[in-house]
Amino acid sequence: MWKWEAEGQPKAVVAIFHSAYEHHRWYAWLIEKLRSAGFHVVMGDLPGHGDEGKHNRCHDEDFERYYSYGKQLIGIAFTYNLPVFVLGNGLGATIAMRVIHRNKFECAGLILTSPWLQLKMQPGKLSNALTSLSALTSSVKLNHDLTLNDLSRNFEVYGEMKGELPFKTVVTVKWYRELGLLMKMWKDPEVKLAEVPTLVMTGGRDKLTDITVARQWLLQQNFKNFQYREWSDCLHSLYFEIEREEIFMLTNDFMSNVLRSLGYIID
Repeated sequence: MWKWEAEGQPKAVVAIFHSAYEHHRWYAWLIEKLRSAGFHVVMGDLPGHGDEGKHNRCHDEDFERYYSYGKQLIGIAFTYNLPVFVLGNGLGATIAMRVIHRNKFECAGLILTSPWLQLKMQPGKLSNALTSLSALTSSVKLNHDLTLNDLSRNFEVYGEMKGELPFKTVVTVKWYRELGLLMKMWKDPEVKLAEVPTLVMTGGRDKLTDITVARQWLLQQNFKNFQYREWSDCLHSLYFEIEREEIFMLTNDFMSNVLRSLGYIID
């Protein structure tokens, strides 16, 4: 885990969950924007990602490791004794939802961008068939066939997304089966998060996820305080997109409004 502290008096803490196949270094721009806006930031790499996954050929992590990591990440954010916002992108958004639901964290707010609730682009042409087979197929490898061009149309950020850590999108059937169970959980109308101010943002040209399912999930929660924003021209990874300054402004405004509702004076 890493911590980046705000410039000046902090308003709150933001715990960031990155998506599958990513690592925390991709989020340097967002972290700096949050720090400059007065937020402490806590972030790490999901198990099997970043330096830990540097030499792995594929993703085969147990999702329980993701949930344990998420519990630790949010727990560290709460040690500041400040309001805590949880921000998750892609699979990280869906994992964050599960961690909050399981551990009953009372966060100040939840920001979800492009949550993985239903995939349009699935790993491997035979993925649906393979995941229905016996445990003997668990180690079979599937390629998600994602490229950076599928995540963002902002050529300026491609350099931020490349580096010494490879962008590996190969997963095992076991991993994909666990992902399916996680997404299926959120389709159950009886499974709801506790009341929390929530901002959900999606990209209108997202090739990876079905954004209508994210909107349906949000409405199904019956939150009193929520916002949904579809950025019509954007692909999947909103904080890497051409419009990311505007997207950050909306994120910052959402958190500032939540803090005002809690009685904090926000300049």
